[in-house]
Parts: sequence; C-alpha cells; structure tokens
Amino acid sequence: MAREEMKKRIAETIDSVADDMWALSLRIHANPELAFKEYKASEWLSEVLAQNGFKVTKPVAGLDTAFSAAWTSPAGPGPTIALLSEYDALPGIGHACGHNIIGVASMTAGIALSKTLAKVPGTVRVVGTPAEEGGAGKVIMLEQGVFDGVDVAMMTHPGSKNTLGSTSLAACRLIFKFTGKPAHAASVPHEGINALDALLQTYAGINALRQHVPTHVRIHGIITNGGQAPNIVPEFAEAIFSVRSATQDYHEVLLEKVRNCARAGALATGAKVEIEQKRTYAVNRPNKRLARAFRSNMESLGQSVEDVQGGGGSTDFGNVSQAVPGLHPSINICKKPVPGHSHEMAEASCSEEGRKGMLIAAKTLALTSLDLFTDPGLLREVKEEFAAGTK
Repeated sequence: MAREEMKKRIAETIDSVADDMWALSLRIHANPELAFKEYKASEWLSEVLAQNGFKVTKPVAGLDTAFSAAWTSPAGPGPTIALLSEYDALPGIGHACGHNIIGVASMTAGIALSKTLAKVPGTVRVVGTPAEEGGAGKVIMLEQGVFDGVDVAMMTHPGSKNTLGSTSLAACRLIFKFTGKPAHAASVPHEGINALDALLQTYAGINALRQHVPTHVRIHGIITNGGQAPNIVPEFAEAIFSVRSATQDYHEVLLEKVRNCARAGALATGAKVEIEQKRTYAVNRPNKRLARAFRSNMESLGQSVEDVQGGGGSTDFGNVSQAVPGLHPSINICKKPVPGHSHEMAEASCSEEGRKGMLIAAKTLALTSLDLFTDPGLLREVKEEFAAGTK
C-alpha cells in the first residue's frame, strides 16, 4: 500500500472511532484524578488499547497508574515510536490543562497506526505517563528505563492555537518545613519560636530576590500550613515553591538562591528548616526536522500552524526530549485565547472545539509517525539533528 493510501486509511480509521474516543475523553474529564491517583483513566485507556491488540504492561516503573502498551507489526522489527498519554488533573479546577484530550489523542493515533502498518516493520508504543502536574511521572519512568529503545517520542498539548511546540522552563519544586516552639501567643510569646514568621521571612526574601534574577526566571509558591490557632505561637509552617528558569545551568544557581532565603528565614527567627527538593523538569528540546514533518501533516488536514515558540511553562516531557528525539506541539481547542490552568480551559477541554482539536491531534500524530516508519531518510535526519545537539 502506498504511503498516501495509508494516510487516507489512518484518517478514515480515526473518523470511524471518533464518537467513542470523544466519549472516553469526556468520561476522563468528568472524573478528574490527581497525580499518581489516576486509577480510572489509566484503566480505561489501557483497556481500550488491549481490546485493539496492544500488549499492555501495567504498572510500570513502580507507578500504579503508569502503563506501556506495545503493538509490533507482523512485518517484523523496525523503528519504535512512542506516543505519550497524560491524564492527570489539577487540584480544584480539574482538567484545566486538557490532559483528557492528550491521553485519548495519543491512544487513538496508536490504534489507527496498528490498523494500517501490517506490512510496515516497526513498533508503536502508547505510554501512559501519570503525574505530569508536579509529580514528574515521565522523569521517574525515564530513570527506570521505560524509554529505552525508543527512536522518537511525541505527544500533543491543548492550547489556544496550533504551534509546533515551545521551549519550556526548567522547573523544580522546593518544600520548606519550618519547626519552631509553641507557646501562649499572649501571655508568654517570648517563650515560643514562630515557625510562621520564619516562613514569612522566606517569602519576603524570595520576593526581594525577584528583582535580581534574569527575566526568564519564575518563582511562585503557596503556604500549605501556617499554624493551628491564632493564640498559639506556630510550631510548624510549610510552603511549596516552584522554581523555574529558561536554562538548565542557571536553574541550579537559582535553586541555591531560593534555598538560602529559607535558611535566612530560619536563622532570623531561631526556627529550624527542612528543605525537600523534588525531581527537576528539564528544558524541552524541540526537534526541527520532526517539527517540519508534523507541520506538513497538519497543513494537509487544512490546519495552519505557527513555529516553535518560547514557553513560560514546564513539562516533564522536557526530560524525555533530552534523552530521545521528541516533539511536543500545541493543538488549538479554543474559539478564542484562554489561559492554561483556568476554568475557561477546563470548559474548552470538553467543548466541541476540544473534540475537533483532539481528532486533529490524533491524526497528525499518526500521520507523522507513519512518515517515520516509512521514510528511513526522515528518521535518520531526525536522529542526526538530535545527536548533533547532544554533542
């Protein structure tokens, strides 16, 4: 079968299952689950993949809600293309990042490829990656070898326009836990050590630090514990900060500056501080050759697409893109621009525009994967660009 005929078959296959796939996306949207607790979404996605001939391994990397589903062509071994699914939600505002669409789009693309590639050597892998929102699921899976043997990794992300993706900020969460000494806040306050004061000094120090860092830096945080009662000197206080930078090297410098703010707050008040550092999200590394192939396929579907853009967010896909050639483009699901992580984006993720965007994402992922399976020159160029950048 000629490549153009296979592309037509992919599009027809996706159209034939569109209603069922959108129904699953809406079900995930209506049942938002937080990082590492995506039991329903993980089960629903892996179940559909198993029904369509994929060999599902679950759990993987020691994560209960992670899975790896593989389909290998009867034609034998060849390239391995990984399509990444996300499905975790955000606290309080549900699927305000559209992960219900991400998860189902990658799964649908994988299924369409499996129905088309019977005579083309290679393996399609749909990888279920939990906890993108702060849990670094992909980083854990990368450390545990889940992406070993993958030639190219791709996924899409909902947004307000079609782009070939974006760079991203390196990011890491710091948890500051201050311990003081309780006392009656009115009669003997001098007998206490105020853990909340230590935290507030830290907050003030970080706010002052913002004047003296590059413009690409973002530091933002919340207080998760500020004491138990106003008439008790707070014995314990806790805050979580997300520390981001556009470059990996400066990110390490920045983290130490922020940690020093916490140490200074503790020193100023006499409290003790415990600093917990979570896994780092690496800067995303777009592959230009892969992006051009993606653009061509998106335009073939009647969609306009903008170039790779600078990004203000962070993603654990960045770590994957540092290990294997990858692409993380954005797909429009909105009639007008809306901010990510907002109630408006949550609404867009279950809208008719969201349905259209999910199907475009599935088709473009599948079509670009088909190009990689059937054009050795393209795959070689993608890998050469990656290798050159690594050096």
